Amino acid sequence: MEFSEHIKTANVEDVVLKLPFQPPATGTLCVTGHHLLFSDRKEGGIRQLLLLLRNIDAVEKSVENLLGYPQHGKAGQSQRTTGSSGTIIIKCKDLRILQLDIPGMEECLNIASSIEALSSLDSVTDMYPFFHRPRELSLNDPWGLSSPEQDYAQTERLWDRWRLSKVNSDFSVCPSYPGAVIVPRAVDDDTLIKAARFRQGGRFPVLCYCHQKNSMVIMRSSQPMTGANRKRCREDELLLQAVIDESELGYIIDTRSAHQAHQARMTGGGFESKSCYRSWRRMHRHMERGKVLQESLIKLVEACGDTSHNMDRWLSKLENSKWLTHIHTALSTAGLVAECVERDAHSVLVHGSEGMDTTLLVTSLAQLILDPTSRTLRGFLQLIEKDWVQAGHPFQQRCSRSAHSHARLRQECPSFLLLLDCVWQLWRQFPLALEFSETLLLRLAQDAYASDYGTFLCNNEQERCALGVKENTHCLFQFLLRCKEREQYINPLYEPTELAIWPSVQPQSLQLWTGLFLRWTEYAETMNKAREEIWTIVKEHTERNGTEESTQTSLNHYNTFTVMENFMDELTIL
Repeated sequence: MEFSEHIKTANVEDVVLKLPFQPPATGTLCVTGHHLLFSDRKEGGIRQLLLLLRNIDAVEKSVENLLGYPQHGKAGQSQRTTGSSGTIIIKCKDLRILQLDIPGMEECLNIASSIEALSSLDSVTDMYPFFHRPRELSLNDPWGLSSPEQDYAQTERLWDRWRLSKVNSDFSVCPSYPGAVIVPRAVDDDTLIKAARFRQGGRFPVLCYCHQKNSMVIMRSSQPMTGANRKRCREDELLLQAVIDESELGYIIDTRSAHQAHQARMTGGGFESKSCYRSWRRMHRHMERGKVLQESLIKLVEACGDTSHNMDRWLSKLENSKWLTHIHTALSTAGLVAECVERDAHSVLVHGSEGMDTTLLVTSLAQLILDPTSRTLRGFLQLIEKDWVQAGHPFQQRCSRSAHSHARLRQECPSFLLLLDCVWQLWRQFPLALEFSETLLLRLAQDAYASDYGTFLCNNEQERCALGVKENTHCLFQFLLRCKEREQYINPLYEPTELAIWPSVQPQSLQLWTGLFLRWTEYAETMNKAREEIWTIVKEHTERNGTEESTQTSLNHYNTFTVMENFMDELTIL
């Protein structure tokens, strides 16, 4: 396909660009196969905008034919205009909104049509990551940070009871799993194949975390297909029994309500019965997903864009969105899993229906709570790669649209965005425990929806292999660890700890992620300047004191940061 087929008008002069809280700029607008470029002609400096078309969520256009309409000229004299104009409002997936005033009705309609077509291309190989070639990376570099083989090789404590199986090497057993998975050593590949047939989408129970202190594990899967007839699968029962000793007790955390789990049996799904899985106890923790979660995001973004400045209206809209409620549920469920593993010394299996959304959300948050390695910059990126990218979260479907799209909801769901918000809550509550900064979370939120890199392309490893993603695109995670801007992704207050970090889920402890949802507002402009000054002071002080800086000194820095930030909040409100 030629991109030129979709470009009806490539360049337009005298376009006015309007961005929030910035003066309008007049310049040239250019449409390419993957980007929208704007450059002004102002002397003394060039103002430019480079917008990835994939980042555009919605386009709203209006045109006005000015021919024959009177306008008042100088000295109050009436004159007739001879032309037309149009306005395009572009709403981006990163929540930015910009306006383009374009002279000429035809040019405006052509530009809008080109943007709509190029921003919604379905072919993965036509997307920008297949054309992006950064200087810092080479296509010959290793793609990704780890693999199941490397994870298993680096964890010797697993070798006596667990093994690496390549039963899915051709993706025939489970299309959404990677080619290699870690399973109990006592279970052979034939048993895995039969167990996979009993689980939705073939997602049989696999290992995702082993606790360093007591060797208890967290596993994930999809729901069992028991159906209305309450079918059994001996191989699935054997697989779960092999996870724990006969004297031990395991827990199954089902991210659906008990009512939803019973309803699923009517459509072929179901849950593990007590009589068949005697060593396992099932608990239900209802978590919303799919359309409900997507509509919650839409309502939240709408509330954040409300400029009425009415306190009652704002609080009502924020509550009605229920976004903070979803955060509360996710963190409390992850805390329950972590508590079962560390405090009660029980292994846990987590699943919902498909095992691709709430399941991954809970298991990855539980690992952040328990595992200090996952709280480092590299460890966190490896966690996302292992438990989201390799584990088959369908990024292509879930992140095809964001909160502004007028398209009918299909399979969109901000599960990954909810994860990042939960991680931000942890970062906020434990400012010394995480090596990475809020800037990293914002970068991941942006790239999940539209990226120069191939990490979040496709829905699973099978699709990436079929389309040659790893051979023809660059890895975002490799770039973040190597780029010159790496320092901005580091938390200067970081103090490693081997202890678990237990988040508070009290309503007073959970806050709106202003850095994301109010990112393009006047509030954010003020806060960003304050944060930059504060972080500069902290980093300079840390450098002067070397690496021997104590935790107490870091706490003093953080207290200063918090006081100043709260002060800025009060100024903004006033």
